[in-house]
Amino acid sequence: MRIVIKIGTSNLTYSTGCINIRHIEKLVKVLSDIKNAGCEVILVSSGAIAMGVGKLNLPSRPSDIAGKQACAAIGQCELMYTYDKLFSEYNHTVAQILLTAPDLACEERSSKFRATIDKLLSLKVLPIINENDTVATEEIEFGDNDTLAAKVAVSASADLVILLSDIDGLYSADPKTDPTAALIPDVYEIDERIVALAGGAGTNLGTGGMATKLRAAKIATDAGCDLIIMNGDDPDKLYTATEGIKIGTRFYSKR
Repeated sequence: MRIVIKIGTSNLTYSTGCINIRHIEKLVKVLSDIKNAGCEVILVSSGAIAMGVGKLNLPSRPSDIAGKQACAAIGQCELMYTYDKLFSEYNHTVAQILLTAPDLACEERSSKFRATIDKLLSLKVLPIINENDTVATEEIEFGDNDTLAAKVAVSASADLVILLSDIDGLYSADPKTDPTAALIPDVYEIDERIVALAGGAGTNLGTGGMATKLRAAKIATDAGCDLIIMNGDDPDKLYTATEGIKIGTRFYSKR
């Protein structure tokens, strides 16, 4: 099974922007084990800008594009150094791929991306993908890695996308303000009622929210790939998702 797993900024860093060492170490251990079990894993990782914020000891995420790009340039080095060091402890090699939206929109560039992914996976390498925030502008300001993960999954012909977030899945209402909100375990059609359940952005250091996750689910399921939104607070829960046991909210593809 080929799986695209997206990890959000809130699951990688503390509110200070500094890396959550305990969490990322456990995540890498679980992903390595899932890979050992025979799954092909592609990781879409946020966190470059937030790590840059932490590395520079800034009080908050910059609001200007140049500031965000500077933080991304610094933070991406830190992010990949951390992944390379931790995955190597479990005898796994990683590769970095930085993308912008046109890379997957252009057929020629997209086909080269697919060929590279296929080759890396055949070599048992774990690709780690992020948006190329140092040259992108629209993606930083309005985009997200949820959509990127879905587009990567479509391009790479993945079987499943897992979006790790700071929420358990899609709820009938906002669980932060409505105590009667109930988790929706299965979604077979993303209609107007489902779209209306989306809220705003998540954390101050991140850019995603439920709206971006629903957009990603629509992209993935229309292309024949299931998508799961689940809480990334405990990486061990990934075993549940990859073994087909119900967790979070699963959006079923139109196969």
